[in-house]
Amino acid sequence: MNIQPLFLQPVFQERIWGGTALRDRFPYDIPSDKTGECWAISAHPNGMCVVLNGPHQGKTLADLWENNKELFDHHQSEKFPLLTKILDANDDLSVQVHPNDEYAHKHENGEYGKTECWYIIDCDEDAELVFGHNAKSKAEVEEMIMGGKWSDFLRKVKIKPGDFFYVPSGTIHALCQGTLVLETQQSSDTTYRVYDYDRVDDQGKKRDLHLKKAIDVTTAPHVDTNPTITVQKNGDATITTYVTNEFFSVYKWEISGTATFEQDQAFLLVSVLAGTGTLEKDGQSFALKKGDHFILPAQFGTYKLTGSLEVMVSHP
Repeated sequence: MNIQPLFLQPVFQERIWGGTALRDRFPYDIPSDKTGECWAISAHPNGMCVVLNGPHQGKTLADLWENNKELFDHHQSEKFPLLTKILDANDDLSVQVHPNDEYAHKHENGEYGKTECWYIIDCDEDAELVFGHNAKSKAEVEEMIMGGKWSDFLRKVKIKPGDFFYVPSGTIHALCQGTLVLETQQSSDTTYRVYDYDRVDDQGKKRDLHLKKAIDVTTAPHVDTNPTITVQKNGDATITTYVTNEFFSVYKWEISGTATFEQDQAFLLVSVLAGTGTLEKDGQSFALKKGDHFILPAQFGTYKLTGSLEVMVSHP
C-alpha cells in the first residue's frame, strides 16, 4: 500500500503585531510586512491548508478528515482536533485568555476551547512574555481588569530560545515583542482580548475587547503549569517530550544522522524548524527542509529520518 506523507501549504495571516520573520527566517512568500501567523497544519475554516503532493493533492485537510477517515485511523473527533502555527511577534500581542471546551461550545457556536503550548524558536536577548496574573480571586480579577491595573495584575516571565510553555484554557497570556514561536493548540480561533495597550489600527480604531467573557473564563488564582520534560535517544535522534495530556502530545526530535521510527499513532503532525534531510519508507524518499509541514497518516508504519533536522511533532 502506497501511503505517503501529506505535505501541506501553509496559510498566512496578517496581524497588527506581525513582521517579516516568516520571510526572513523561513522560506515563505508572505503577503506583507505585517504577517504575524503561519497556519502550518490547519483544517480550521479561518485558515484551511491544502495538500501539496500525492493522490490527495489539491484537497483540503478538512475534506480529507471528512471523507478519508482511514488516513486518521477513524479518529472520533468531529473536527480535525489540532492546529500548528508559527507566530512572529514583531510587537506585543494583546493580553488574552481562552475558554475551555464546555464554555466555547456553549458561547461560541460549538467551537472547541483553546488549550495551547509554545516552543520558543527564537527571541530577543531581553524578551519576555505575559504568563498568568497576580489576582487572588475571581473578584480581584474583575476589579484589577476593570480598573486597568495592568502593572499589578500581569505576571511577566523572561524567556530564551528553546523554552517551552504549556498554556491551558483559562490562562492569562501574551507573547511579547521580539519572539518567534511554534504553537500547538486545539483547532480553535476563539480568543478573548483583555488588554491591547490602547493601540489603534490603520483606521484609527481600537480592537474589540471581550472583558465579560474573559473574566468568566480566567482561572483564579493563577496556577503555574510545569510539565515534566523528558529526553531519550533513538539511534541518531534525541527525543524531547514536552507534554502529554488529553488535548495533545508534543515532542522535539533532533536528528543528526539516521533514526528509525514507527508511526503508531492515529496520525502525526510534523514541522521542520531547522536543517535538511530525507524521510524514507518502502523505497520512497521525500526531501525535507526548514519550513516544511506534513502529516504522517495512520498505518504509515516504519520509516527513517536521515540528515541534520530539528522537527516538532504532535498528535492528539
